[in-house]
Amino acid sequence: MDNHIKMRIRRSIFLTLLFPLLFLLSHSTGAAPVGVCYGRVANNLPLPSAVISLLNSNGISRIRLFNPDRDALAPFWGTGIELMIGVPNEILPMLANGTVATSQQWLKSNIFTYVTPNQVRYLAVGNEVLLKEPYYTPYVVPAILNLYQALQALGLGDTIKVSSSHAATILSDSYPPSDGAFDPNLKSVLIPLLGFLRDTRSPLMVNVYPFYSYINNKEKATLDYALFRSSKIEREGFHGIPVVVTETGWPKGGADGTGVDNALAYNGNVVMRALANIGTPKRPGVGIEVFLFDLFDENEKSGGEYERHFGIFGVNGIKAYDIRFN
Repeated sequence: MDNHIKMRIRRSIFLTLLFPLLFLLSHSTGAAPVGVCYGRVANNLPLPSAVISLLNSNGISRIRLFNPDRDALAPFWGTGIELMIGVPNEILPMLANGTVATSQQWLKSNIFTYVTPNQVRYLAVGNEVLLKEPYYTPYVVPAILNLYQALQALGLGDTIKVSSSHAATILSDSYPPSDGAFDPNLKSVLIPLLGFLRDTRSPLMVNVYPFYSYINNKEKATLDYALFRSSKIEREGFHGIPVVVTETGWPKGGADGTGVDNALAYNGNVVMRALANIGTPKRPGVGIEVFLFDLFDENEKSGGEYERHFGIFGVNGIKAYDIRFN
């Protein structure tokens, strides 16, 4: 097979993977916010103060931090940049087993000492626990409840939304889209979580990676699981829960199907759809927030080589490809 035919096949597969997420994003009205994940598993990152300048100059007004790292948080004080802050998996037992006062003290010591509360939009309590660290599964919802009550006691229960970021694998049946349903083995956790999200008007957070679908199942090459249409939630009896895509992206190198052109095509179209004034009668005025992964390459990440090539910017502050955020 000559290279031209191979390129056409790869492009076809890439578009097949891209379309379902774009379909999800096209079902929003108004300009939905586009944020960027600020991963820090690297030894060559710019100084946080330089990062703030980079964000401001590129019109990036929302950032996801995976951990409440003091050195990363402190420079955001007073910048007006809104934050999604991760609560690390390993401290979930402490928060779940402690009192509301324990959670309140943790919030004050680890977050509100370094950034003003009005900058914190979301707490992501655990990241992909059900997939990567199931030991912490029983602690997710109790930790969320304690943190929520702590925020209420601080008068912040309505302004800071609390949820947990999940891999798209929380769906067991993913093809065809009409069969999409939550994994029955996870319902003991997901049903209480969905109830909390509904009652507090908080979002279901999901990490969506079409790229992984491609490299792990090239024959099928489908992203139907990434649709996360409201019917999958409503099927469990929970209506009106919004979705925030807490991570999505495409690597620039390190594996078949990667490259600057594909990364630009994917991320660029995600941004374009998120900012478009397109909607449906069922959910008028409800935008889908998206956080692109990743601000920089993280050269100390484990896993395949491609894991270290998601960065939109070089550590010198220059874009790897021409993409806008607003």
